[in-house]
Amino acid sequence: MSLAVRAVSSSRDMGFDENTERGEKSDVALEGKAEATAERLGKHMPEADDEEEVDTKIELGPQYTLKEQLEKDKDDESLRKWKEQLLGSVNFENIGETLEPEVKILSLTILSPGRSDIVLTIPEGGKPKGSWFTLKEGTHYSFKITFEVNNNIVSGLKYTNTVWKTGIKVDSAKEMLGTFSPQPEPYTHVMPEDTTPSGMFARGSYTARTKFLDDDNRCYLEINYTFEIRKDWAAT
Repeated sequence: MSLAVRAVSSSRDMGFDENTERGEKSDVALEGKAEATAERLGKHMPEADDEEEVDTKIELGPQYTLKEQLEKDKDDESLRKWKEQLLGSVNFENIGETLEPEVKILSLTILSPGRSDIVLTIPEGGKPKGSWFTLKEGTHYSFKITFEVNNNIVSGLKYTNTVWKTGIKVDSAKEMLGTFSPQPEPYTHVMPEDTTPSGMFARGSYTARTKFLDDDNRCYLEINYTFEIRKDWAAT
């Protein structure tokens, strides 16, 4: 029995008039309806932690091909020269009419002081057979990325890398490469130098996933691979 019902029974025994009693019964009924309504709403309203993320992506307006960008404001000499300077060595006679940029990762190269560069060929389907490369423990190294851009400007190209050992994530990295216009010659970008871990527990096999994405989260390449850390470099 609810407290509200007990309160109505007590008021009748104490001699309150009929109107007061009727008013209290109405209050009880309204309270019951309010509770029922709240219960129904509660079943359909998500908890704060379960609410879907609001899409806060900013709309930047219509996208243009590179050729359309150059045609715009072509009568403005200063603006035209600024665009040409921004685009660098683009062949203006062969500019693509495609909205989407084309980014092709040509190779990844391991650089380490006192050792010849190790050039990694990009595998078909993004999955190298076997271990892709070996790093020596306690060694300074960096990656050089070689890539080309065609059709349109790629904005906010970035590299992400996640590493696992025996199913446990042990490292995660992200590097912003930049914004690039189409050009005949490939671009190169050297990642900051890093050092491989050392010791018995650091040695062994690792799995990793590398991605190249732009500001629109368009993925140009995903590589899922394994590599090893050993006491010494692999024999060449």
